[in-house]
Amino acid sequence: MSQHHLLIMAYGGPDKLGDVRPYLLDVRHHRPTSEEIFKEVEDRYELIGGRSPILELTEAQRVGIEQQLNAQAADGESWQVWKGMRHWHPYIAQTVGEMKEAGVDQVITLAMAPHYSSMSIGAYNKAVESAADGTMQIANINRWNLLPGYLDALTDRVNDALQLFPEDVRDSVPIIFTAHSLPERIKEMGDPYESDLHETWEEMKRRFPSHTGYWAYQSAAMTQDPWLGPDASVIIEQIHADGGQHVLIVPVGFVTEHVEVLFDIDIEFRQQAEALSMQLERIRMVNDHPTMMAGLAALVRDRASEEGWL
Repeated sequence: MSQHHLLIMAYGGPDKLGDVRPYLLDVRHHRPTSEEIFKEVEDRYELIGGRSPILELTEAQRVGIEQQLNAQAADGESWQVWKGMRHWHPYIAQTVGEMKEAGVDQVITLAMAPHYSSMSIGAYNKAVESAADGTMQIANINRWNLLPGYLDALTDRVNDALQLFPEDVRDSVPIIFTAHSLPERIKEMGDPYESDLHETWEEMKRRFPSHTGYWAYQSAAMTQDPWLGPDASVIIEQIHADGGQHVLIVPVGFVTEHVEVLFDIDIEFRQQAEALSMQLERIRMVNDHPTMMAGLAALVRDRASEEGWL
């Protein structure tokens, strides 16, 4: 029996309100942080239930992908899927340490984010390399923005969410596709983040031709540097100014519910829409959608085959 290994990675999030401060310090690389910033972030988490659900949602993805990998496996082939977080427990370094102790010498890595950026997936990959310290062969999957299983899962979620609107507008509701903003300087770096996102956007617009499909960013940090735009709040205002009364938010840059979804969209954008007498809905995140789990498992097996490991 040949044993193969996959490490899935996600951002991480606090398990309880008391974890918000150490979590935020980790995100900010322990830079000095004002009491005002701590309080603002704690207030956001309190409004979404006092914690982030990202750990259990990533665990569900781990289980789903592992089940699919073993279902797709050839005779004599088995898979173990591990998980590690960039900014909270279990940290990537912690999980890689456990893998080393278990004797793992080859691993596929997969960030649970479909679009590559050196500031996101690139950082995950570096964390793995640093923790492995030359003790294992590493094969990264850097992007899956056009993976059919991901796009099909998104399509299912959009179709479900459209049922929340009145029947007479259901086929024409404007859709805002969003992702986390990043500093504009990534353009000068030749970073493919925007092009990866726009490929997903174009494919999703093709699948919903009767809807106007807007592109926007969200969740930009409050820094002196300019960040990618337009912000989704600007597009909501634009749709309202054009006479629109309904809007669907489809955060293609995220695959699970977490604070940028549960607060930034479900609270901030919804409050903005309500003030404009608009109906705003959001898709349920793809999470561990079976079609996406099967697609990711096939992608992982293809990557292992490329390395000659299968």
